[in-house]
Amino acid sequence: MNRTEYVELTVLCLIHKDGKYLLQDRINEDWKGFTLPGGHVEEGESIVDAVIREMKEETGLTIERPKLCGVKQFPIENGRYLVFLFYADRFSGEVVSSPEGAMHWVSKEELSSVNTVKDLDRLIQVILDFDLNEFQYIIQNGEWKVILK
Repeated sequence: MNRTEYVELTVLCLIHKDGKYLLQDRINEDWKGFTLPGGHVEEGESIVDAVIREMKEETGLTIERPKLCGVKQFPIENGRYLVFLFYADRFSGEVVSSPEGAMHWVSKEELSSVNTVKDLDRLIQVILDFDLNEFQYIIQNGEWKVILK
């Protein structure tokens, strides 16, 4: 049995301030709508350094002491896509948008009135619920199914 597989490593971060979340209104068709900012881990880069770098690039903010809260994963051709989920409420700087989408502070109450990506509610649930650690997509009978653990 081969224990080595291709894995694509990425990070997302829920940045929180005064009851609001910093969300990116992504324009890319592959995952369009309001979602958490993030991106890929570069070769040789630590996971924590990656989330700090990605938040600076995507939001303009320098986050401090991001907290790893869980993982999201799903199968891709010849491997899996792994997303490290972080939380941050300590940061400095001014919010800026990126070419991937505009940044917006959105309150919990406003989430239902904006066009979010399909799984944003479950991402936030895994990040904020101390009893959850994993958000996994599996393909069962040809359909995508979500498992929270």
